[in-house]
Amino acid sequence: MPDHLYLEQFGNVHALPILHYRMEFAHLVREAFDAVKPDCIALELPQTLEQQFLRGVRRLPEISVLAYHVAAQSVFLIIEPADPLIEGARLALENEIPLHLVDIDLDSYPSHPEQLPDSYSVQRIGLEPFYREVAKLYREIPPGEEDLRRERGMAYRLRQLSAQHERVLFICGMSHLERIRQDFDAPQAQPLTRTHREGITIFNLHPECCHEVLAEYPFLSALYETRRSPLPPEPAPGGPSLRKSFNAFELILGGKQSIPEEEALAESVQRSAHRIGPEGEPPDRQKILLRLFLEAARHYRQETGDKVHFWQKRAFFRFARNYALLSRMLLPDLFQMLAAARGCLDDNFAYAFFRLAAHYPWQKEGSDLPTLRLSAAELWSATKRIRFRPREQVRAKGLSRLKMMNRKKEKRPGDWIEGFDDPYICSFPPEDLNIEEYGRNLKRIGARQLSEEASKSEPFTSSLLDGIDMRETLRNLHEGKIYVRENKRQKSGVGCVVVILDEDKEGTKYPYCMTWLGEHAQESDMAFYATPPTDNIVGPGISRCEYGGFLLSYPPRRMVDVWHDPDYRYALGKSEHLLMAALDYSLEKDVVYAAAKPPRSFLKQHAARLGKRIIYLPLGSLSPVALKKLRAFHILYGRDKRDIAKDYIW
Repeated sequence: MPDHLYLEQFGNVHALPILHYRMEFAHLVREAFDAVKPDCIALELPQTLEQQFLRGVRRLPEISVLAYHVAAQSVFLIIEPADPLIEGARLALENEIPLHLVDIDLDSYPSHPEQLPDSYSVQRIGLEPFYREVAKLYREIPPGEEDLRRERGMAYRLRQLSAQHERVLFICGMSHLERIRQDFDAPQAQPLTRTHREGITIFNLHPECCHEVLAEYPFLSALYETRRSPLPPEPAPGGPSLRKSFNAFELILGGKQSIPEEEALAESVQRSAHRIGPEGEPPDRQKILLRLFLEAARHYRQETGDKVHFWQKRAFFRFARNYALLSRMLLPDLFQMLAAARGCLDDNFAYAFFRLAAHYPWQKEGSDLPTLRLSAAELWSATKRIRFRPREQVRAKGLSRLKMMNRKKEKRPGDWIEGFDDPYICSFPPEDLNIEEYGRNLKRIGARQLSEEASKSEPFTSSLLDGIDMRETLRNLHEGKIYVRENKRQKSGVGCVVVILDEDKEGTKYPYCMTWLGEHAQESDMAFYATPPTDNIVGPGISRCEYGGFLLSYPPRRMVDVWHDPDYRYALGKSEHLLMAALDYSLEKDVVYAAAKPPRSFLKQHAARLGKRIIYLPLGSLSPVALKKLRAFHILYGRDKRDIAKDYIW
């Protein structure tokens, strides 16, 4: 492990070169404080901001914004925990040692386009080689007149402080330190500068703006803030879930108090703070990214029932790494991680990832200060855009508000259960259209499979039949013959479709068994087993469930409750129960059965006795993306819920 800390010393001034607003350098400030044990801390900030700046620092971990006007423009300074200058100020206040802001106040601060190495390099190679390389880059950039004035002013103030204190810790940007060191040894006149600035205002940052304007995304800042102090106990397994669950009696009697979303997100922050490394070690940005992914995957599974597979995890990190390398960075920023989450998994995972990445537990809208909303366009010179399914943009260097982030939530805990006052249930029509179309597609696949099974290949003699069979020709290349194929189209009529997504052998994962009748001639009757509606309440009278398996039977309005029919008592499990019902209700000879395992021979014999035939489709041969979209569905308690369902269903 390299020695991370490096200090430039001139006189009794110990200077720490930093990059602003980077977490790695905020931790280096703590290491420098422990190593130097200074009796004075100097920061690269103008003294005119001191009063309101210190007020904002004392408010941490609540984030503040300093604002003032220069000409017709507004200037903002974000006081966030993962900034090295803010960390230096906090250490001075906590240890009751003098704090001095030594920069001079100018109306214009030039901004230079800088291609700097990724700050994560410091974690691997240490600060000294990193600073040496960055200093070479800055030597090639001629300083402006404003920079030279500021550097001479800071050198003058440091000479004064060095005469008054034994050990001065100076925290300064890398672009200025080399010239400040040279000016420190040369006589300097007192700089002409503004000693007072009117109109400096301090605001509380609105919590919905944190993900957009903070230089470090909120989840990372929250982990840094949590690890500044002794870690609280790690949350126990089985804590708050993002899935709102009630039992039937609670729905009838008025429900219980559901757990706010913020509690589950805050628990993820606390758990991650324990698992990114031992207490006292520098927080590793790469481990933080891994924890963010794992916690988002846990929330994603709680809400959708879908598991993040290993291949998806590998694809996410590979995509994010390559995207970062395109911008000459070692690790991706939040925009790049969101693009990877959406592209390698889906929009719901991207939402879960974004919601956790944007969570900062301490920030509240109510405060002793006026609350200010800021956008990325007001702070950063360049933004990027990303689109999710709801077609709302996200920007970086932070990200603008998503419509997905505005999914309607309970106004108060337990508010949604008041919608479960209708004894009748119905489906969500757009989902009905999707599943009917999928059923018709499976019928076409089943009919095509029958024709392919009846087709045959034979050596070419006098007729090409339906064309050359390249597979058979290559397989029998040693014979020196050309094989041709004859496609025999079988007469087939598929009456019912059965899809088994999970056999549920224990019978506990999908206990909710239901038979639905089609509402009109274009809909099938349907029998299914699924997760209980009370397990995931997503709106007033709206439940989100996941299919374990389902049966589609056409024409509609013929099916009775198949789950209590004694004719199917010989079925071993819910999947066989649906297949036996499909054989019974099918008006056509063929029944499509899509499952991970083929049906038992007993069921094939049973189908033959009924004059039916089972067309088996392996589940692995079907599109996993289509099955994933189909798996989740919603139950509405009352037809009136169809008017509002689109606002709650995702």
